[in-house]
Amino acid sequence: MSEVPYLEAWVEGVGVIGPGLTGWEQARAVLSGEAPYEAAPTALPAPELLPPAERRRASRIVKATLAAGLEACRQAGREPATLANVFAASGGDGHNCHQICELLATGDRQISPTRFHNSVHNAASGYWSIATGATPPAQVLGAYDASFGAGLLEAMTQVAAGGEPVLLVAGDSEYPEPLHAKRPIQDTGALALVLSPVRTPASLAALRLPRRGALAEGASTALPAQLPEPLRQLAQTMPPMRGLVLFEALALVQRAQAAHENIAIEYLPPQVLRLEVLAA
Repeated sequence: MSEVPYLEAWVEGVGVIGPGLTGWEQARAVLSGEAPYEAAPTALPAPELLPPAERRRASRIVKATLAAGLEACRQAGREPATLANVFAASGGDGHNCHQICELLATGDRQISPTRFHNSVHNAASGYWSIATGATPPAQVLGAYDASFGAGLLEAMTQVAAGGEPVLLVAGDSEYPEPLHAKRPIQDTGALALVLSPVRTPASLAALRLPRRGALAEGASTALPAQLPEPLRQLAQTMPPMRGLVLFEALALVQRAQAAHENIAIEYLPPQVLRLEVLAA
C-alpha cells in the first residue's frame, strides 16, 4: 500500500486572545472581513479553574494561554484533562523576566519562589495542568519567531503518530523597557487549536502537511492587504500571531469563502512551513 503523501489533522476547536481579539467568533468575523477590527490592548480574563493561590500568582501569559486553550477545548467538546498538549512560546513571561533582572541588579538577590517558578519556559504548561488536571503527555518548545510553526509541526506529528487528539497553545507576553527595546513584542496573546486524527461532527476544517517538502525555503504568507494595517502588524510584532495567517484561512473555509487555502507559515529562516487548509 502506498504511503499517504501528507500528514492530516482535523481542527475541532479554535481559541484566540490578543490585541483587539476577544475569542474565535469575533476574530473569525474580523479575519473574514465581515466585521471591523478595533485595535485595543489585550483584555485578559481571570484565570478560570485555578485555585485561589495560583490564581493570584498567574502571570499575563498564563491568563492568555488558559483562556485560548479552554475556548478551543469547549468548542471541540473535549475535556481538557484528557488531551495531550503542546505549548509553544518564544520567551514566556516577559514581565517576570524583567522583575527578576531588576532584582538581580540590586544588593538583595534573593528571588522569591513565585518569581522563580514563573520564570521557567514551561510555566504556562504547568499552570494548565494545575487548572485542568491534565495528565497526558505535555510538550513545551520555543523557536523564537518560528514558535507557532514549530508548535504546529510538533502537534500534527503527534496526531499522526499517536492517533489521538492534541491541543496546541502558542502564547507570549510583552517585555517592559529596557528589554522591550531589544525584543519589541507588542502585547500578550495566545492562539490555540484542538487537532484530531479523524473527522468528527465538531470538525471545522482539515490541515495537511506534505510528508516531504513541508519545510522549504521561501516567503511566508502575509495577511491580505484588505485587512486593516494594525491587524496585519500583529503578525510581525507578536510571535504567536504568526499563526493568524492560518486562522484567516480557517475563517475563509469555514464561511465557505474558499474550498481550500495553501499557506506558508514563518519558520526558522530561510524556511517556511507549507500547509494546506481544506473545508470540512
